[in-house]
Amino acid sequence: MAGLFVTFEGTEGSGKSTQIQLLADRLRELAREVITLREPGGTAIGEQIRTILKDREHGQAMFSETELLLMNASRAQLVREIIQPALASNKVVLCDRFFDSTIAYQVYGRDLGLDQTQRIIDFAIAGTCPDLTLLLRIPLELSEKRRAQRIASGGENEDRLEAENRAFFGRVEKGYDAIASSTDTRVREIDGTQSVEQVHAEIWRWVEALLCSPPTEGERAWKTIGEYRTESPG
Repeated sequence: MAGLFVTFEGTEGSGKSTQIQLLADRLRELAREVITLREPGGTAIGEQIRTILKDREHGQAMFSETELLLMNASRAQLVREIIQPALASNKVVLCDRFFDSTIAYQVYGRDLGLDQTQRIIDFAIAGTCPDLTLLLRIPLELSEKRRAQRIASGGENEDRLEAENRAFFGRVEKGYDAIASSTDTRVREIDGTQSVEQVHAEIWRWVEALLCSPPTEGERAWKTIGEYRTESPG
């Protein structure tokens, strides 16, 4: 059994955490060894970086360039410490966000330059690309509603990124639109407004196909952002 690397993408409240857990449970029922991760974070160093990035009280002065570098510092640690060794040991890695989030949030949301961002991502991921990226899409209004419900229920506090305005998240949506409309077959768009069971069934359809025909090492290679990005931000 070959190792597999599957990432989940989408705006806040799209249901990624729930679907990752459902998929992990199903894979474990098939006797696959599964590791679940999140970005930023996933390692001791990465979790410390996550705290800095999410800190609403002390992070207001953070520049967009600082945010980009911190995100990729966490990613570089995660790739080398966890993801690459896991894939080499034929494990399944499920990650809540990866470099597509940088395109949506930093290139589109923050309006940072694509070329410079691509070079930083290239360095961070060291040639490691997901075999499959599941992009859960929900309308911006539903994302806002779900975020508000989470905060109102006391489940979590609003962090620095979640506190951004609607214009920011509108730009993030444009980033995901570009990723979804790409010709990169790695990315599969899924309607996140469906029931939990329907979303899981669609996810399983793509993952099962991958299990039946796992990628070779040559196929698990980094594709440049330009190969799947179709328009300029803004």
